[in-house]
Amino acid sequence: MARADRERWDTRHRARREETHDRPHPFLAWVASQPVYAKLFPPSGRALDVAGGAGRNAVWLARRGLEVTLVDISPVGLERAERAARRAGVAMSLVASDLEEEPLPAGPWNLVVCTDYLQRSLFPRIAASLAPDGLFLFAQPTRANLARHPRPGPRFLLEEGELARRVPTELEILFCEEGWTEEGRHEARLLARRR
Repeated sequence: MARADRERWDTRHRARREETHDRPHPFLAWVASQPVYAKLFPPSGRALDVAGGAGRNAVWLARRGLEVTLVDISPVGLERAERAARRAGVAMSLVASDLEEEPLPAGPWNLVVCTDYLQRSLFPRIAASLAPDGLFLFAQPTRANLARHPRPGPRFLLEEGELARRVPTELEILFCEEGWTEEGRHEARLLARRR
């Protein structure tokens, strides 16, 4: 499975044009813009971008002054992230890893971001890797998304109400919501803090 996943993502990254990385995932930008959450958002410290691909979240976080590590299975995605970081004039660490087989990069993390990647077994590992008061930001389409979009397929979709049930007890839920986004996707979105 790991080799097939790596090849699939490498192919997708090759097919896409290089991104400008002006904008992170919409939920990440929204959280950082909301006064109630922005004051909790770390102005410095260590951030982990899980399955960060070509680096749109990682570059944005590095521009904000965080020490960012991006972990992804795709060497092509990591090459693109490295080029994007150079163009943006920021530094970040890049880790090639199959998270289904290998551990997360060592924490503690002040912020962990995981968007558009679903691996249910990571939730407890992410919670354990957070520093006290560290934030976990997560966004993933739900099964309702299939009403408008054929992808991602059912294997990569959350069930209705599943996200809130998956949050480990070490985390305090600050925001958890499901619904159609302005971008036209049905997503579950979570912001949680390590107790």
